[in-house]
Amino acid sequence: MHDQHIASAFDRDLEAIQALIMKMGGLVETAILDSAQSLETRDVELAEVVRANDKAIDALEEQVNEEAARVIALRAPTASDLRTVLSVIKISGNLERCGDYAKNIAKRTSVLAESPDVNGSTAAIRRMSREVQLMLKDALDAYIQRNADLAAQVILRDEDVDQMYNALFREVLTYMMEDPRNITPCMHLHFIAKNIERMGDHVTSIAEQVIYLVTGDMPDESRPKGDRTSFVAEPGS
Repeated sequence: MHDQHIASAFDRDLEAIQALIMKMGGLVETAILDSAQSLETRDVELAEVVRANDKAIDALEEQVNEEAARVIALRAPTASDLRTVLSVIKISGNLERCGDYAKNIAKRTSVLAESPDVNGSTAAIRRMSREVQLMLKDALDAYIQRNADLAAQVILRDEDVDQMYNALFREVLTYMMEDPRNITPCMHLHFIAKNIERMGDHVTSIAEQVIYLVTGDMPDESRPKGDRTSFVAEPGS
């Protein structure tokens, strides 16, 4: 009876942590979409909202880490339960990084609002952001449902994001060569696209954690990366 009591207490603790993860995921999804919208509509105020809201995402990650540490200390979880707690920590870390990238996009929006639009590149960035947001939604659903198949589909979809990034990279490179006045806005657009591509990588990591949780094995690490560009390193990334 005592073991059963411990188990139910652990389950309650875990449910509380998972609720924090889902809240965090919702905030990150909103940040991804809002940062892309602020860029496309040149809405500097919305960009400021994205930057301000990142503090809430950071605070939730800290809370997840504290709660997870408390559960490990108090409940002495079994090996499989420990795997679940550790996956929560890794997932919250990936979500926090996605929030940081959304914040970085919002920072560049105020600079780009002063520049002429570069041939509809912002619409391509919005499509790319939308795909990453949908991947994140499915990755989190897969986590709650413990659905390894859905998680595997998310991992495959990251290749589409990589291809969108590569196409956009080639596009902005062309604009930069055509007109030197395009160089500054195109550099910013490239870094924004790179941030979204990296978000896709973090969402993929979340999906990999789901597969690890369900199967006990990490998926094959030899997945080819679709990002074939070699560009200057992003300052302050």
